[in-house]
Amino acid sequence: MGKRIWVHWVIMALHVVAIVIFTRGFLLTRTELPFYSNCSDVLQSPCSFSVNENQNQNQNQNDTVDQNQQRCWSKPAIGRLVIIVFDALRFDFVAPSTFFQESKPWMDKLQFVQDLAAKNASSARIFKAIADPPTTSLQRLKGLTTGGLPTFIDVGNSFGAPAIVEDNLIHQLAKNGKRVVMMGDDTWMQLFPNHFEKSFPYPSFNVRDLDTVDNGCIEHLLPFLHQEDWDVLIAHFLGVDHAGHIFGVDSVQMIEKLEQYNSILQKVVEALESQSAPGGLHENTLLLVMGDHGQTINGDHGGGSAEEVETSIFALSFKNPPSPLPSEFDTSSCGLDLGRRNICFSSIQQLDFAVTVSALLGIPFPFGSIGRVNPQLYALGAGTWHFEDTAGNYQNKSKLEEWMLNYANVLCTNSWQVKRYIDIYSASSVIGFSNEDLLRIASMYAKAEEKWSHATQKLLLHKKESHNELLPALRRQIDLYSEFLASVAELARSKWTEFNLKMMGTGLGIMLISLLIHFLAIKKVKEQYGFSFTSSGDSGISFGLIFSCFMVVIRACSFLSNSFILEEGKVACFLLATTALVKMRYSIMKKKMILEAFVFLLLITICRFTIEVGLSKQAPSSEFMNAYPSWMLRIAAGFPIWNFVAEALPVVALILLAFLLREAITRSSSKGIWKYIIMGTNLSYMLIAVHWASESDRLNLAWVLKGTGRSYIPRLIYAIGFGQLLLLTFNQLFSKRKSSDHSNLLYIKTVAMFSAWSSTIIILLGKQGPWVALAFIIGGYCIMRLDNIELDVKDGGNWKRMLDPVPVTQWSLFAVCLFFCTGHWCAFDGLRYGAAFTGFEEFLLVPQAILLTMDTFGFSLILPIFGVPFLVARLGQSDKGKKFILLRLSLVYMIYGLIMATSVTATIICVTMHRRHLMVWGLFAPKFVFDVAGLILTDILVCLASHYYFSEVEDDALQDLYTKK
Repeated sequence: MGKRIWVHWVIMALHVVAIVIFTRGFLLTRTELPFYSNCSDVLQSPCSFSVNENQNQNQNQNDTVDQNQQRCWSKPAIGRLVIIVFDALRFDFVAPSTFFQESKPWMDKLQFVQDLAAKNASSARIFKAIADPPTTSLQRLKGLTTGGLPTFIDVGNSFGAPAIVEDNLIHQLAKNGKRVVMMGDDTWMQLFPNHFEKSFPYPSFNVRDLDTVDNGCIEHLLPFLHQEDWDVLIAHFLGVDHAGHIFGVDSVQMIEKLEQYNSILQKVVEALESQSAPGGLHENTLLLVMGDHGQTINGDHGGGSAEEVETSIFALSFKNPPSPLPSEFDTSSCGLDLGRRNICFSSIQQLDFAVTVSALLGIPFPFGSIGRVNPQLYALGAGTWHFEDTAGNYQNKSKLEEWMLNYANVLCTNSWQVKRYIDIYSASSVIGFSNEDLLRIASMYAKAEEKWSHATQKLLLHKKESHNELLPALRRQIDLYSEFLASVAELARSKWTEFNLKMMGTGLGIMLISLLIHFLAIKKVKEQYGFSFTSSGDSGISFGLIFSCFMVVIRACSFLSNSFILEEGKVACFLLATTALVKMRYSIMKKKMILEAFVFLLLITICRFTIEVGLSKQAPSSEFMNAYPSWMLRIAAGFPIWNFVAEALPVVALILLAFLLREAITRSSSKGIWKYIIMGTNLSYMLIAVHWASESDRLNLAWVLKGTGRSYIPRLIYAIGFGQLLLLTFNQLFSKRKSSDHSNLLYIKTVAMFSAWSSTIIILLGKQGPWVALAFIIGGYCIMRLDNIELDVKDGGNWKRMLDPVPVTQWSLFAVCLFFCTGHWCAFDGLRYGAAFTGFEEFLLVPQAILLTMDTFGFSLILPIFGVPFLVARLGQSDKGKKFILLRLSLVYMIYGLIMATSVTATIICVTMHRRHLMVWGLFAPKFVFDVAGLILTDILVCLASHYYFSEVEDDALQDLYTKK
């Protein structure tokens, strides 16, 4: 049989090549240009007028050059900047609860921010900041500092962030002599390794740790506010993000963190205000309190839902500005808070952050920024709010003209910089933008530049004669630049990714070739050894084959719709239930195995309910999630015993699981190594129960272990599991014992492999783990038994050569259902990052990547693939049947792999068709990444399982078949 294993390796190699080529065409990163903005670049722009320039027409060019060089790209509006980042800061954490339809427990906890916004409306403002997906921290920090749009493929770098090489805000700060101090999330150090004057990084990936990073920020933040050796201070807190990941938004830990942040902000503002008097250290300081992204109710982020992309910025200026931004530039919305105070908030795109902060600090804008200087944040920082009285009359036209001219000049520079970048990008990049798009935005820019050069500047040169025309002209000028910048941002969002259709087509073509090879390999094995898909044993097409193909094709076609992708778990469950009904029909007709058929349908019904629960985590507004806490609390309050039962039931499931494994080995009359494997698994199950007890608040046993249960018990379980796998490997390599009963040996080896993997996967999955493992065993048993309906009634030996593909299809669909039953879904916010820290307090990339993979694919790939022999292990006991048992298994593995490859090929086709779809990055791309990762893992596991189950029989029961063939 070992001679057939190479087919799996060839197919895996083809899959890897196809996926790599397709991915390079589909998930290309945006071309990062090696150019950086300099102060002298502004001399190439048409934007040379500033408020303080001499308006004498005879001013010589040298004076203009000197002045432009002195003020760089814009006139500095602030002297110091304090940026406090609260990771995963939802908008409703900051805005009053009265702004939302329903008040939630986590709202109004940052009361100090609301007090400042209500009492100091002219110098404090809440902004709803809109992020661009994907909403992972690395992409958001990159987008905030570069002013560009994130690229999807960078999500993979979130666990090992590479340094940003393109122009960015932090680079410009350091390059232009601004001293930057950073404290908190160590991602900043990975992105900007040599840019900070001083830094105090703390490890950020242990989502179970709510306090280390925050305490480090608190330790350094307040003392630095009294020091003079910095210009920009960045403090990145992580407690809210980690509390969301582990406990969810609606949790006591989240509320405690928000209340802690409220207290911290109060101390920060008090320290800044105490030194903000004229001549004080913070006379010209701007405070920005902001989030990098939001989070769902379940604490997840990464996608593009409103909860994930909507975060907050709170800006507070310590100047004493006179009055508001002109009404035409003020897009704020106002409402009353719980205290009946009027509070206003504005909206800002995170894309605009880098260029706005650059304009306020008077440094060059990042070369690749496509954002617009936000008028409200710029006005707040520049201290120019409230130019109108209650009657709408401008109180001070000279001040208004001064601000509008300043802002128009900044937008002129902003537009010139964006146009320069688009031109160079289109010329340098492989594809760039289309000629039609380039002509459209070039026309808009030319119109704005022409008005600036031929109309607005003339009015400025003859200011006294054209005093009444200047304000309308500046407004029109600002509108033209704003329209141009908005068009560029819209164009970039819709067409930024460069799809290389040749590479995508090549990858898809290789994938189709791999399917053909897969099909031919199945056909060759089937014909060479006389297997049939029909009950009669001939070479015709059976109902089972047609039915299985129909199920696979239906599931593949469902990927064409984004709605069906969102409901993929339900689709798989529906198709699995359809196959179960077909099997039930057979069982009723033949009056056999009716109990197994009903149990299987009941199990599918339970899976359907648990999938609904998992989907509700993605839709936190669902009725189930809203009702869940209340009815659970009522049950717990009415029945105190319920709390104990909830703690005890998972342990009962573990005991039952251990009993089933022991009985499986005992009934097989196995001795030696197999019993030691089961003993190791039983020990691991006992340790899992102790680990759960040590973490239980009700049992209060944490003092017994004094913290060792949190780290050392999981590590011991991992070690036992690894030791079991090593023992099975050595037994496979060095055991020369031959068995006369290959069906029984295959069964024992499958049970042993399940035992070795199960303990690690269960502890990662948590208290639902034992139940899912029991569901896997029951479902697998039912599929195996129902497969025997046809086989048990056949006379003679024809059944030994018959292979029904329906059970293999059921096995594949059942594995998909288990993926969604365990609370996973095909999105990066569906990854349970906390599982990777089970047994670890610090971040270690390799072991925790392995743990995260095992948690994600444990019950959907690892155990199902190593459990495939259950479908064939107990089929026949006659001597002739033994000769075909492993050939049947080889054919089953090929069919299973073909089903998986077909589904992934359908995903690739759908991604190619929907590459311009609105939800391509929010839905189709994550689905693609999960599917191709699952396919490669499937290929690897199939190859390993083939070596494990097949290699030692090469010279035994099937040797006669090889010699005959």
